[in-house]
Order: sequence, then structure tokens, then C-alpha cells
Amino acid sequence: MDSLVFLGTGDAMGVPRVYCECDVCTEARTTGSNRRLRSLVMVQAKEGDFLIDCGPDWRSQMEARGLRFAEKILVTHDHFDHIGGLPEWADACRWLGRKGELYAPQEVIDTILKQFPWLARHMKITAVDDGIMLGGWVVSGWKVCHGYNGYSYAYRLEKNGYRWVYCSDSIGLNEEEKKPLHDLDLLVLGTSFYHETAEYSARSVYDMQEAALLLNEVRPAKTVYTHMSHNVDVNADYPLPPNVVLARTGMKVQLG
Repeated sequence: MDSLVFLGTGDAMGVPRVYCECDVCTEARTTGSNRRLRSLVMVQAKEGDFLIDCGPDWRSQMEARGLRFAEKILVTHDHFDHIGGLPEWADACRWLGRKGELYAPQEVIDTILKQFPWLARHMKITAVDDGIMLGGWVVSGWKVCHGYNGYSYAYRLEKNGYRWVYCSDSIGLNEEEKKPLHDLDLLVLGTSFYHETAEYSARSVYDMQEAALLLNEVRPAKTVYTHMSHNVDVNADYPLPPNVVLARTGMKVQLG
């Protein structure tokens, strides 16, 4: 059976924050259950593994798993916490003499190549606007509201009747954006805070209280919250909806 492994569960800054001495950051520096690298998952599939996103912690995440190369990476959007590891991946491609395969929507590819124009020498780059097959999964993406930070893409993956979505960076989805979230066996959703008090217009990701309202609408069978800031303590007893868990580094979820 295929599985989903969480290699990183943190928001754009990770946990601990270098400047912060809050209880969560302090715990992350000591026992470490709240230590979170930037969000990244690996799909382990019989037809071939692939990663979703490649942030600046990519090298550490690969080393922690004893992995020396990634064949295929699917990117959600062009923010640094999701593409900052691409130069290191390209370096691995160069030194090993192997071409990686990068998948992303065309507008995301365009921005990536403006920042790193030399990447195309070391990897095959494929637009996924019309859908793609990865690891035997039928993958379809769509643009979602990322609030103050613009937009991101979410991906719906289907295989052998199992349906799941990876949506790490979104907030305030409209009805059209919510449609692919229905009839899911699993939803992986970014929730940076339990309750975020910042002005809504300046925010970019759901908090857990808002996410609960979304889940009540789309009703996935199971949900995993990821992309969590130092506001979230994975050891706390939050009043979460049924069948919702907080992602932990190394956690594996069966996809079937």
C-alpha cells in the first residue's frame, strides 16, 4: 500500500524561531517534539516515490531519512519555503549525472526559472496545468487563495478509488476552490495557528478554528493539519474535530 510521509510540518519560518523563547520554541530546543522543518511530504508509491515541495530544509530532511537523491518533485507554489531547496537538488543532479523531474503549474515554473535560470540544465521540467500521473496517482491541481501572500496550488490525487488532497497554503477558499475538497478519504491542510489574532487582511493560512468550519462543509474522512507555526504545541489537547490529527515529523499515513 502507498503511504504519505511527513518530512517537514512547519510554516515558512520553521520551529523554533531563532529569536523566540516561547514555551513551544523552548520545548523544540530541548525534547524536540515541536521541532519543525518547513513543510514537505514524500509519497511512497509502488510505481515510484515523489516529493511535494522542496524548501530550504530539503537537504536536512533528505539526510534525516538517509536519502541521497529525489527523482521527482511536485511544487505547490514559488514561495521560498517551498522552492528554496531546488538549487541543492540541482546540485545533486549535476554531481550524480542524473536528471531530476520537476513538476509545477506553468506560471510557477516561469517564476522559478526567473530566480534559478540554470535549473533547466539539470532537470526535466514539466507543466501540470492539464494534470499529470505520478507514482500511479492521477494528479490534478488548482489555484487556491493564499490570502495576503497571493495564491498557491492544491493537488488532488486519486488511485484505486482512494482520493486525497494536499493543500498546505490557503485561506478563505471560495465555493469554486472548495469543490475538489469534497468526497475525500484524506485532506492534508495547512493551519499555521490554533487561533490567529492578526488582522485578517494580513493573513495567508487558515487557523485551526477556521479549518474546523471548512471541514464541516467538505467532510473528509480524515484530516491532517500541517504547516504549523510556533503557536502550535503538538502536545496540547486542542478541541479538534473528529478524525483530525496534527502532523509530526516522520509520521506515515497509509493511502488506501
